Amino acid sequence: MGEIRNFRSGNNGEPPSRGVGPRRLAAIIVGDIASYSRLMQADEEGTHVRVKRIERDLIRPSIIEHHGSLVKTTGDGFIAIFDSPVEAVRCSIVIQQNLIGRNASLPRDTRIEYRIGVNLGDVIVESDDIYGDGVNIASRIEGIAEPGQVYISGAIYEQIKHKVVCGYESLGDRKVKNITDPVRVYRVLADADAVGKPKGRRENILIFLLSLTLLVIATGVLWYLLTQAPGKVSEQAALPTASPSASSAASPSPQPLPREAAPQTPQPSPSLASSPPSPAAAPSQSASQSPPPVREPEMVAIRGGSFAMGSNDDPTERPVHQVTVKPFSIGKYPVTVQEWNECAAAKACGFTAVGKDDAPVSNVSWTDAQQYAAYLAQATKKTYRLPSEAEWEYAARGGTQTKYWWGDKLQPGMAGCKDCGDLAAEQPAKVGSFRPNPFGLHDMGGGVDQWVEDCWHKTYQGAPGDGSAWSSGDCSAHVLRSGSWKNDSRYVRPSNRDGYDTNVRYPTHGFRMALSP
Repeated sequence: MGEIRNFRSGNNGEPPSRGVGPRRLAAIIVGDIASYSRLMQADEEGTHVRVKRIERDLIRPSIIEHHGSLVKTTGDGFIAIFDSPVEAVRCSIVIQQNLIGRNASLPRDTRIEYRIGVNLGDVIVESDDIYGDGVNIASRIEGIAEPGQVYISGAIYEQIKHKVVCGYESLGDRKVKNITDPVRVYRVLADADAVGKPKGRRENILIFLLSLTLLVIATGVLWYLLTQAPGKVSEQAALPTASPSASSAASPSPQPLPREAAPQTPQPSPSLASSPPSPAAAPSQSASQSPPPVREPEMVAIRGGSFAMGSNDDPTERPVHQVTVKPFSIGKYPVTVQEWNECAAAKACGFTAVGKDDAPVSNVSWTDAQQYAAYLAQATKKTYRLPSEAEWEYAARGGTQTKYWWGDKLQPGMAGCKDCGDLAAEQPAKVGSFRPNPFGLHDMGGGVDQWVEDCWHKTYQGAPGDGSAWSSGDCSAHVLRSGSWKNDSRYVRPSNRDGYDTNVRYPTHGFRMALSP
């Protein structure tokens, strides 16, 4: 475990003067690389290059994406500040999950793993640093965290416990250096399903014993069916030979012969030969022959055409370039919770989504979206896929070239975002809640961020002009369009674009389907 840094609360440990800097309540992330000294000793230049690449490609973009500010890097770590505790924890989870993917193919002793501590506290903010016990506590929590883990203070937990899709494990009150009162600490479990799972040895033993008991009962029932029932039939068949009078008294109706005796009968009874299958057998046969049909998304056919893709509003949307798109079809709505969960029920999608059936599915990664596309394609024998970035923007514009598809000024009732009107809320509205664009498509701005096929590139320099997906380069991140209900109106512009880690789920991310002719 690396050295725990002591962030100062003023000059030489003295309380800062009133003119030092403004105070504010903030969520603070402190991250530190485990075994940094050992890694540097083994490969100083290589480790330095890798750390800087992680800072550039993962840590800085993740902090910006979650509306935070990187205060500074410390060689073997970083400090960031956020207005929102929710965004601070989400950012921490994204960083750790992404690092798992980056480290998967590396030998364990060469992996760069961060410990992360998050705290909510009062801090002094200056232009190049932050000070105070709020930062010190975050640093102490990071110091006791395990590599690859996110630990949070009780103050953070109280703010996020019902708002972030994850689980928590209480580690109790911890006494930390130079802090008077004990600090309650929680470990963040990125898998929400981990909540409530048995963690103790006793619980595991009880589950094993219960399973063993059920197995013994099932074995006894099977033994009875295989041995006792045929024996009773054999005894009944032998009764007439032993005692005809007893047989007639005990059993006034004839007893059926065992199946092996059937060939001795000259011919089957006509009534038995013409009997239909039993009602119990009919449903199972029907179900095995014709499985329920797959629910396909409602699609809208889009005629091909040319348009000016991009804008000058943001560097990532430049240069504006002419693109020609071939005819294709695209979902009238984003994929819904109900549609996704049918894929999950078929064991083709990786998790069961929560929410109302007619809400857009969210908290999906690009890889998850590809699973759903593959499920539809296999079940329907059609070419379902994610739309390319060019197809998405062409469809979102609906034949217009204005800032929004309805014009250059924001109007209520057109999109679902946090400053778009009365329908803005803490979760996305059901699909189709807003007016369609000229192509008849709903929610092509706001609602949920929507994955497209393309790998992320920071600009359009070198982008294809034929409307196809841009799949070359580093595909550790893919493109998102639309903005979400949590973003402001700048994000619902048809030209707005962003990138996110390919295998990482995030609560505002969804998708819609495309279909080739």
